Amino acid sequence: MRVLIADDEPMIRAGVRAVLATDPGIEVVAEAADGHEAVELVRAHRPHVAVLDVRMPRTNGIEVAAEIRRTLPATGVVMLTTFGEDDYILRALGCGAAGFLIKSGEPEELVTGVRAVADGAAYLSPKVAARVVAHLASTGAGALAGRRAAARERVAGLTPREREVLSHLGGGLSNGQIARRLHLVEGTVKAHVSSVLARLGVDNRAAAAVVAHEAGILPPPPAEQR
Repeated sequence: MRVLIADDEPMIRAGVRAVLATDPGIEVVAEAADGHEAVELVRAHRPHVAVLDVRMPRTNGIEVAAEIRRTLPATGVVMLTTFGEDDYILRALGCGAAGFLIKSGEPEELVTGVRAVADGAAYLSPKVAARVVAHLASTGAGALAGRRAAARERVAGLTPREREVLSHLGGGLSNGQIARRLHLVEGTVKAHVSSVLARLGVDNRAAAAVVAHEAGILPPPPAEQR
């Protein structure tokens, strides 16, 4: 799995590289110190995943994510954020980013998130998901109870199977993982995911995952854990 790292702080880049190096299946193919360089290196190396800092010189991470989505959609985007950057997270959701991690989170989350996005899934750090929901509740969109009620109303329009798929999207599972959990063909799951996104009126899996968290839809545990 080929990964690009973009952050204007050399120490952060070194830390991210060191964490990813613990997984022998991940290769860091390039590092960028600003957003403009990140776009150029993504075009040159075509990585499976780009790990982007939100705030970077010249071109910020959100703009880079939008450009990658527009010109190189095969590259998944994982955003690295810090507490207090909730507005950036919400904007990045609309720009095609599929993974969101807190820089102060556990190192294992970085590997998990990168692998999930490479597999075509969305990955929201639990801390990020909680912050997004809390932020939405405090920015004029109504009380948290109102947000949850609105999310449940949107989810009510889904079929039982689509709600089941949505719960697994909220858990960050890829299409293949969902297919195995539900004993379906992967192509069928892909069709269900497309229908869920359309019915919810969201652009990507990460945004659907936020709706799942707001609605309180959690994936059931694997059969062996029940």
